[in-house]
Amino acid sequence: MDKTLSARLRRRLSDLRRQLSYLNALPQLTILGTLAGIAAACVIIAFRFAMDAPLIAWLGSADGFESLSQLERFLLPAAGALVIGVGLQLLPDRILKVGVGHVLDRIHNHQGHLPWPNFLVQFVAGVTLLMSGQSVGREGPAVHLGAGAGSLLGQALKIPNNSMRVVVAAGVGAAISAAFNTPLAGVVFAMEVVLMEYSIAGFIPIIMASFAGSLLSQVAFGTAPVFTVHTVSLAALSELPYLMLAGVAIGLVAITYSYLLTLGHRVSQVPVSVRVTLAGIFTGGVAVFVPQVLGMGYDTLAQAMEGNIAIKLLLVILVCKLLTTGVSISAGMPGGLIGPTIFIGGLVGAALGVGSAWIHDGDASDPGFYVLLGMAATLGSVLNAPLTALITILELTANPNIIFPSMLVVVISCLCTRIFMGDKGIFLIMLKQQGRRIKSSGLTSELSRVGVFQVATTSFVRSRGKLDYDQARALLEDKPTWIVLAELDKPKRLIKAADLAKFLESAPEKILTLEEEIDLQELPGDQTLLPPIHEQATLLEAHLLMKTESTDAVYVQNPRPFALETEVMGIVTREAVTNYYSV
Repeated sequence: MDKTLSARLRRRLSDLRRQLSYLNALPQLTILGTLAGIAAACVIIAFRFAMDAPLIAWLGSADGFESLSQLERFLLPAAGALVIGVGLQLLPDRILKVGVGHVLDRIHNHQGHLPWPNFLVQFVAGVTLLMSGQSVGREGPAVHLGAGAGSLLGQALKIPNNSMRVVVAAGVGAAISAAFNTPLAGVVFAMEVVLMEYSIAGFIPIIMASFAGSLLSQVAFGTAPVFTVHTVSLAALSELPYLMLAGVAIGLVAITYSYLLTLGHRVSQVPVSVRVTLAGIFTGGVAVFVPQVLGMGYDTLAQAMEGNIAIKLLLVILVCKLLTTGVSISAGMPGGLIGPTIFIGGLVGAALGVGSAWIHDGDASDPGFYVLLGMAATLGSVLNAPLTALITILELTANPNIIFPSMLVVVISCLCTRIFMGDKGIFLIMLKQQGRRIKSSGLTSELSRVGVFQVATTSFVRSRGKLDYDQARALLEDKPTWIVLAELDKPKRLIKAADLAKFLESAPEKILTLEEEIDLQELPGDQTLLPPIHEQATLLEAHLLMKTESTDAVYVQNPRPFALETEVMGIVTREAVTNYYSV
């Protein structure tokens, strides 16, 4: 009975994998996306509890670092960095790759397969970083953990690689949703920043995953937005010229911030333990005098929104946060940069709000209005993701009045960063410096969305290399398109069945009388080597394999344990791939 049930389950999973290879497998992909969202949300909830619970028990809140003494403000980040640095130094380099950049690399260059050791390193290191008050954010670890949860689920089910990309992105969407209670921002971030494309096949599973992430997050942490902001809006259209100048100012700050974040390649030869420890000591030294640089700083942002921070202190905190976050990320701390980006943008906005009040003689918009503008514009320009920035700020604040003016400021700041930094966001720039590039084009994106079964043909027969006339006739009875020459210890070859049929029409006398056998390898016509490709592969992988092997076809294999030969499940030809892309 158990064997029968197990066999049925294996057949169902095999059918599911084949269905997921096709472009129209949206229902199945939506179910998988939802499961990935649930898994990612559970991981993020555990991550947040592990990070926040000790801080709340000790400080009364997750952002209460200002209550520490000067000595404690120095020792906490310094000691935390020492622990993390030594721990990272003891690990192999291959499992030190973490964060959003790692997720982008694995999705676009490794079919979405994220290794589990890196996942564990990100969880433990992320919790330690944030508990010790380092000047980094929680969203980088959250993105990696969500993507890892989706990827590990997909790997366990052995789903095709075309579906793996979407399932991993669904985990990312759910992670952002669960970390910030921003379901729509999670969807847009996954599409705009991670997948770098918009498609129905991606949107729907990610929407369901993000919904699941937000639902579980609200059950665990409540429904309140991250920032409680009283209703603010543009006071008068006469402020628009000032907002345009504000966009330029924010763009310049974003360029400076991005430059600081990309200095890591200059110290990459220094041992990671030294880099990370020195970064923690630097952060601790700054925190002795400016404690607001510790942690995520959402309590400081809340004060800035109320206009309760003097302009001189605003500028001091801004400069110190730029430096501590730049040093921490460049040193290789496995933390996030989106949280600090929002913090820095908010402070820039607060300073611009003071300037607006002075210029407009007290008739300017509320200070909180400019804080929100700064948050949106800095986030959009640093990530090169304007839509993600707008949606994130909308959901973080639950204030729709901010969208109209934010659009203007975000566009101007994004244009400024594009002029100086090109059309790549900070994650792609940092990946490039590490020697890892994202290969993306219309062809690669299109061929990555479907599996090999989308175009694989089963109109073939297998044959040994030599056979007589009667066997050849029997071979052609079902009118196959292809003949696969399969002999032990020899590479498989592919010939057209039509070439054999044509040969039989004018076969020599000795062939007709069965005195001689037909050697299919000597048959007139084109023949091609037939290398194998696994059943989880995408059309892009098939295309690249044909290019590498200088052949015009591959066969989809299904390795059978203890079998002498692999099963041929289908034939994928270069012509079929080209026809699919050209349609």
